[in-house]
Amino acid sequence: MSDTLTPTEEALAEAPPPTGGGGLRYVLSKIGGGLVSLALVVVLGFLLFRVLPGDVIQTMFRGRPAAPEQLAAVRRDLGLDDPLYQQFFDYVGRLLHGDLGESYVYRVPVLQKIGERLGPTLLLVGVSTVIAVALGLWLGTRSAWHRGGRFDRVATGVALTLWSTPTFWLGMLLLAAASGLFPTAGFVNSDTAPDFLSQALDVAHHMVLPTITLVAVIYAQYQLVMRSSLIEEMGSDYLTTARAKGLRDDLVRRKHAVPNALLPTVTLVFLHLGFVIAGAVTVETVFSWPGLGLLTYDALSNRDLPLLQGTFIVLAGAVIAMNVLADLLYRVLDPRVRAS
Repeated sequence: MSDTLTPTEEALAEAPPPTGGGGLRYVLSKIGGGLVSLALVVVLGFLLFRVLPGDVIQTMFRGRPAAPEQLAAVRRDLGLDDPLYQQFFDYVGRLLHGDLGESYVYRVPVLQKIGERLGPTLLLVGVSTVIAVALGLWLGTRSAWHRGGRFDRVATGVALTLWSTPTFWLGMLLLAAASGLFPTAGFVNSDTAPDFLSQALDVAHHMVLPTITLVAVIYAQYQLVMRSSLIEEMGSDYLTTARAKGLRDDLVRRKHAVPNALLPTVTLVFLHLGFVIAGAVTVETVFSWPGLGLLTYDALSNRDLPLLQGTFIVLAGAVIAMNVLADLLYRVLDPRVRAS
């Protein structure tokens, strides 16, 4: 339809053929950097939760009388009377075998408890991310194409306002405003019929408020980055040439401008996905959503060290994995990165 090359197509045409060795080195370097970061997370997670104020054993027996001999016996059984370095080496040794320890409170393996709570978190984060990305890209595209207009001013102002709003505060506002319309806590009602459709509808009903909260605080980043990227593309020569050839404005936007403006936004989506998973702690706590976020809050309240360390590694590992994936994906999407 048009023999005008977009910047990405020009870069692909001019870029030297990628060599297998260079690509492999790039992938291995990114994976290696991610593993180093994960190792630092393990060390930080072990030390961080041991400098928190308060005594783990006293917290476990909170509200229950216990003799000093009983407290000492429990401390010895949990290995908390060992030197700190010995506790660390024991922890790393178990971790290398896939053992995150046993929860002090729930008395089950930490990995089992995390597995039970992982599904609700992935469901909430996945649905929220899809909605936020679609909404952010659509609003960002419209705002950029009508830059300076009323729609752009209103959409950008709302996005900046929501982006700067604390998540817990927005969640509490929604709790107060819609408490009679939607469930304010939990995942599913105990009296819901056991068939799939009834359960799915009840879960969706419970998801409304936490999903709105998550979407409201994360879509703005996608909108603003998309708007900025598209504005940069709008002054490019290849768009002027496409218009001069008689292409309609919406076709120029959809076929030429938007695909090139998507590159930084797609990268941001993957970079931010890990932070969304980790940031669900606040939303899940406000709405008592039974995911990893609420589990982390409960573990912190009870000084459950193995559970805290396990959830910390999982949440931080999600951020690291998404960062590595974003770096690898950006190399695939943008030939200019492969040529550098």
